[in-house]
Amino acid sequence: MLKGTCLCKDISFETSAKPQGPSMCHCGQCRKQSGGVWSSAFVNESDLTISGEVRWFDSSETAKRGSCPRCGSFLFWKAHDEDTISFALGAVDGPTGLTLSKHIFVAEKGDYYDIADDVPQKD
Repeated sequence: MLKGTCLCKDISFETSAKPQGPSMCHCGQCRKQSGGVWSSAFVNESDLTISGEVRWFDSSETAKRGSCPRCGSFLFWKAHDEDTISFALGAVDGPTGLTLSKHIFVAEKGDYYDIADDVPQKD
């Protein structure tokens, strides 16, 4: 069982499903919302149990982002037309047991850092 919480612990989530696609997102929206790179993995939405009040924000025509209304932790990303949901790996309590599989939206990455690993990169 993988479990996580926001910073203030008002929101918690858990899944017994094996998370897929562990990635680091470098897009402008993730950088603005998280203050840097956002790391996540995804499961089927039906496999993720969320407790607490998530504030959802339609960040584009294709997706919404979920955060804690109290502490502001950016916890979830959900495409409107998919049955999966991404969750913040940084919010997981304890080790994730996952290995990063890709960097995404690297064409939008900040100019203040380099990607210095051998993990595949996608624009």
